[in-house]
Amino acid sequence: MEIVVAFLFVVVVLFGLDRMMLWLERRGHVNWRRTGRRRLSAEPAAELDSLLTNPSRERARRP
Repeated sequence: MEIVVAFLFVVVVLFGLDRMMLWLERRGHVNWRRTGRRRLSAEPAAELDSLLTNPSRERARRP
């Protein structure tokens, strides 16, 4: 009997977490189940060389 109660408790907790994640997804905080993955080809990309070289140039220009 205790195992049945523990199993039901786990099911209720997982269901509640799923509903909370769906609510957060509707509000735009996370991607959970309803929205697909973002297409990485559509996202802006930064080149590693520009990330490593630009800060040193900006520091030299500052007074």
